[in-house]
Amino acid sequence: MRPNAQNPCIAWWSGGVTSAVACKLCIDWFGVDNTRVVFIDTKNEDNDTYRFKSDCEIWYGKTIETLTNEDYKNIQEVWYKSLSLNVANGAKCSSELKRKVRERFERINNYSCQAFGFDIDEINRAKAMQVNHAKSKPIFPLISNLLTKKDCINLIKSANDLFISLQLPRTYKLGYHNNNCFKTGCVQGGVGYWQKIQAEDIEKFNRMAKVEHELTDLKGEPVTMLKDQSKGGGLIFLLPHPNYPQIKDISHLKGKEVKPLFECNGFCGTNDLIKNETENEINYATRI
Repeated sequence: MRPNAQNPCIAWWSGGVTSAVACKLCIDWFGVDNTRVVFIDTKNEDNDTYRFKSDCEIWYGKTIETLTNEDYKNIQEVWYKSLSLNVANGAKCSSELKRKVRERFERINNYSCQAFGFDIDEINRAKAMQVNHAKSKPIFPLISNLLTKKDCINLIKSANDLFISLQLPRTYKLGYHNNNCFKTGCVQGGVGYWQKIQAEDIEKFNRMAKVEHELTDLKGEPVTMLKDQSKGGGLIFLLPHPNYPQIKDISHLKGKEVKPLFECNGFCGTNDLIKNETENEINYATRI
């Protein structure tokens, strides 16, 4: 079925460069009236994300619809209600603030397809989504055009040079590879990501270290974002917890490069065929 006004393509905009370009491709393919661009706001995004959203609306020639889960005041409420940061099927905050919102949207809206900003390096994730979430009718414009994340960055820079004021999100300029939940820092960020935050924004780092410790105390067992992939492995706190001296903190690990995050798009737990390096560093708890 070709998208039309009654059964449009739903193009999911997440604040990053890949989703931004994927949405533009859908508009170019199907027409501005046959494409709905939708953003799920966690209320935990970097302030510059909303500037980028406004720029993209000018680029697209249409408004980006915004959805949010009003059951929670903020992302911290999700963590403290569940006493969890990650669980076996993905980040608890993504599940509550994105996946549930997307699933409700699917139930009450007509659509011919849904477009996601997976680039050519994420083809295994796309295959997994097609198998495990076929009813969502997913399409992947970047993969269809063999585009990488770097290609998307260059396309946005080109659009800025030629047509409109379209600047990259601030997080990319700071050296991160995604634009997810930067207000607190992303719980799926990986070791290099949190080492970079520790070096450049110690207040943000210390706030999340405090969250880990408070959740650990409330739950009565370690709650961390990270795990050690080296021999002997184990969990990793951002800062040492006095009640768990046997568990390393991030200072025990060698410096690592910031890697691309696990894209937070409301499809946590897609049963990915192959996990990327960042995912392997995340502490997915086996239970809530």
